[in-house]
Amino acid sequence: MKLDNIIYETQGKKIYHDGDKAIKVFDENFSKAAVLNEALNQARVEEIGINIPKIREVTKVDGKWAIVSDFIEGKTLAQLMEENPDKLDEFINKFVDIQIDILSQRSPLLTDLRDKMQKKISSTKLDATVRFELHNRVNGMKKHNKVCHGDFVPSNVIITPVGDAYVIDWAHVTQGNGAADAARTYLMFTLKGKSELADKYLNIYCKKTDTAKQLVQFWMPIVAASQSVKNISEEQELLMRWANIADYE
Repeated sequence: MKLDNIIYETQGKKIYHDGDKAIKVFDENFSKAAVLNEALNQARVEEIGINIPKIREVTKVDGKWAIVSDFIEGKTLAQLMEENPDKLDEFINKFVDIQIDILSQRSPLLTDLRDKMQKKISSTKLDATVRFELHNRVNGMKKHNKVCHGDFVPSNVIITPVGDAYVIDWAHVTQGNGAADAARTYLMFTLKGKSELADKYLNIYCKKTDTAKQLVQFWMPIVAASQSVKNISEEQELLMRWANIADYE
């Protein structure tokens, strides 16, 4: 495998392109369990027929764990939105349609979203009173079993030259309430300084799914608390404000 063509880099991970393969290499601080769990989640999503890059192998490269998958030729929806601002409505509608298709799927062996959120809340730096309220909020949610991507943003959707859509980065996939997945997408738009696009997205999502906007908003303090665990300094002020239920509401 050749590791001389980096196509994407994020905290603790680098993705390389080598022929028809994409190689995601994890830093040494990623445990074997975390890498194997990500690969297992991706394999489970493969089985339900969603268009995603198929895993070829899990291996080690220069002593670091790596997941080797199919390379998908194309541009991300984020790139297409930036290059074609006149087609923004078309692209955001396509984006929502892809998310709705994912949410229509089921994969019973995936982690329960509510369980994941409870663990994240316990790991935050929020005070005990806020954590207590957030735990109760999660406990009050009905149990759903929709496939939730967990980081559904335009940069994770690749459109091929013939117009097919492939969704990448399944590290955070769970099964749970679609409104929580929508709340996370809304949050990620906002954290990128795209508040108008966040509102446009939410309006389209709620209309297409016949979901009350209040239900998505009910999840926002929870997903904000979950995101705060990453300790990204420039995000913390907004996340803490959102996670504090009294302030948010």
